[in-house]
Amino acid sequence: MTPIHRKRKSSALKSFFLTLLTLAMLGLVFSVVIFLYYAGQTPDPSAISARRISESTKIYDRTGETLLYDIHGEEKRTIIPWDQIPETVKKATLISEDADFYSHKGIDFRGILRAFYKDVTNLSASQGGSTITQQLIKNSLLGKEKTMPRKIKEAVLSIQIERNYSKDKIFWMYLNQIPYGSNAYGIEAASQTFFDKPAKDLNWSEAALLASLPKAPSYYSPYGNHFPELIAKRDNLLERMKNAGIMTQTEYETAIQETPDIKPSQESITAPHFVIMVRDYLIKKYGEDMVQNGGLHVTTTLDAKLQKIAEGGVETEGVVEKYAKINTEKYKANNAALVSADPKTGQILAMVGSKDYFGKPEPEGCTPGKDCKFEGNFNTALAFRQPGSSFKPFAYSVAFNKGFTDSTILFDLPTEFNPDCESFALQEKDENGQDCYHPQNYNGRFRGPTTMRQALGQSLNLPSVKTLYLAGIDDTIDLAHQMGITTLNDRSRFGLSLVLGGGEVKLVDMVNAYSVFANDGVRVLPAFLLKVIAADGTILEEYKKEEERVLDPQIARLITDVLSDNNARGPVFGYNSPLYFPERPVAAKTGTTQENRDGWLIGYTPSLVTGIWTGNNNNDSMTKEGAGLSAAAPMWHEFMARALADTPVEQFIKPDPIITDKIMLNGDYNGPSGIHTILFYVNKNDPAGSYPSNPSDDSQFSNWEASVQRWLVSSAPASSPSPSPLP
Repeated sequence: MTPIHRKRKSSALKSFFLTLLTLAMLGLVFSVVIFLYYAGQTPDPSAISARRISESTKIYDRTGETLLYDIHGEEKRTIIPWDQIPETVKKATLISEDADFYSHKGIDFRGILRAFYKDVTNLSASQGGSTITQQLIKNSLLGKEKTMPRKIKEAVLSIQIERNYSKDKIFWMYLNQIPYGSNAYGIEAASQTFFDKPAKDLNWSEAALLASLPKAPSYYSPYGNHFPELIAKRDNLLERMKNAGIMTQTEYETAIQETPDIKPSQESITAPHFVIMVRDYLIKKYGEDMVQNGGLHVTTTLDAKLQKIAEGGVETEGVVEKYAKINTEKYKANNAALVSADPKTGQILAMVGSKDYFGKPEPEGCTPGKDCKFEGNFNTALAFRQPGSSFKPFAYSVAFNKGFTDSTILFDLPTEFNPDCESFALQEKDENGQDCYHPQNYNGRFRGPTTMRQALGQSLNLPSVKTLYLAGIDDTIDLAHQMGITTLNDRSRFGLSLVLGGGEVKLVDMVNAYSVFANDGVRVLPAFLLKVIAADGTILEEYKKEEERVLDPQIARLITDVLSDNNARGPVFGYNSPLYFPERPVAAKTGTTQENRDGWLIGYTPSLVTGIWTGNNNNDSMTKEGAGLSAAAPMWHEFMARALADTPVEQFIKPDPIITDKIMLNGDYNGPSGIHTILFYVNKNDPAGSYPSNPSDDSQFSNWEASVQRWLVSSAPASSPSPSPLP
């Protein structure tokens, strides 16, 4: 390199470093100016011991007059001395919230740099410091508004607080002021609220659980639907304490195996499962602090009258509790849930997620989220459960939409559906190790030639599996999604057993999906809020009907006509069953899952859809007698009867008559070539079109046809007349 080049390079480096130094000095001056500016606007740090005044959020029923829940309510707080706060609490809180608390000066500069980087890259001001000192300031002086001026004030106050108070004093104030949820502020109130004991007696497991709450006390509440997640956070915190040498291996193993004995909630709350669902939604949308302290006025869709019928009150027993007791004794079904909605608006009118929100888990000593038959605060209406035969109407809807009729003949005969398994061998596996599939009807009987109306009305399994094959698994899942089912997303898991309830769904989704049938094929998005108003009167959100036609009205009417046809279902369910209302038309469908793990009943009128689930949280089977008809239908019938009392009788719109001369579609199964399976006469992709040119190419044809021919040989006399069309 020549001297000239070296001189130019040296000059460029000097210029670069001079510019960098200038920018740094300007940044420092700017920071000092900003710091001093906001320092003059900060509250008096000596007020740190007095909590800021906040306004509670109130949740009401649809009238806006019945208060369901005051989220803030009356604060529970008991200040206790530093020496009465056990080491279990102190250590667990430090590891959970601020492990470097005793070494920093109130601000975690590494955390600030990390937060600043995220703010810049995300073009937002959402990140911030999270030291115990800063959290104390947020909760006591400034609030949790996520703005840059508030963060600067927080930094100023953190430095001042650290100068004015000892570390132990700051930590003591924090532990006596931090919110733990359920209106409990401070560790003593939290210990009494959740464990019914003084804080000084908290063990490692209990301390770790409480230390896991402050970041999101409402979301992780032991009384909410996220208790298993809280236990997972506790377990993670216990492991971190063990790894940090705070706990011994023996202490860790004892703590992590402990099932917390949570004291039943003493909060005044009506329709708790519904309200907690609303609260979780509000927190997700508006943030924990806004919901806890922002003074929101929330009007929900809940109908207090219908909710009382479902859940009961102080002096009355609701239908869920009443029949759950009966089902526990008769069928070993320890829990139940109910959802009722208006199909015209999508609004949820009643929701009960268990037989008793405030009840202790059963059996005694079980672990919630793992092996409990009953968990009161878990909302089973939002849980994933297999729907049994209550899923069948979706497959029949697709089949009807493709051109099959309710008079279509399907042979209800023993049939093997795995083409690689022999027709009548009743194998368990084929040569490739795949499961054979030869489902049975509920009562073990087979009825021979059966119409689709009879098959759906009587909930026959064999013809329904054939219906799903004719409809198509993917097309059926597509329609279920369009109608409101939000699960069944991993399609690789599902085969023909899907029509018998082989995939998990939510009760609240099933009610919304059945609303499409009640609403003439139009889906209205589900809703549980009418209006949310901020403390200053600003309307934050308001109910707006959102609807979409997802099913041809004739198909919706045909399904409803079948599900309300007492003559069609009578041979199996009886003509005077709980599904029948002599004074008004009501459509209904039962569901019972494999090994009687779940019992369902979904039923509706043009203005009210109600779904019932019965069973055990841990998937234990009910007795053989426990089923949708026996365990769920009586509860559903009483709710509907009381809910519809003194309301006008509404008629369903009848479907247009279907006229066809197509063999198998018109109720006649004796075609020009004799008696054969439907795949011999009907192209499953175009049933109204021409006969299949080569039905044997169909993967199911051989086994279906073998079943029919075997039935003809075994059941027909030597000389029998041609079968006549079914009625």
